[in-house]
Amino acid sequence: MKPISGRRMCRVLEQHGWSLVRIKGSHHAFRNPDSTMTIVVPVHGNHDLKPGTQHGIMKDAELTNADLE
Repeated sequence: MKPISGRRMCRVLEQHGWSLVRIKGSHHAFRNPDSTMTIVVPVHGNHDLKPGTQHGIMKDAELTNADLE
């Protein structure tokens, strides 16, 4: 799994149909119209997401490694 920043993860989610619904501090919340699930992405500048956080977001959003490129 290639590490990416929170900012890049936000762009990937938007490309796959997720919409930004709110921002509270450095946490961006996304919602998909096909689901009731909300995914929260921590955006701390250009720092990479921690591996466990990135894996959890990818699993919830049903993203693969190919989607990150």
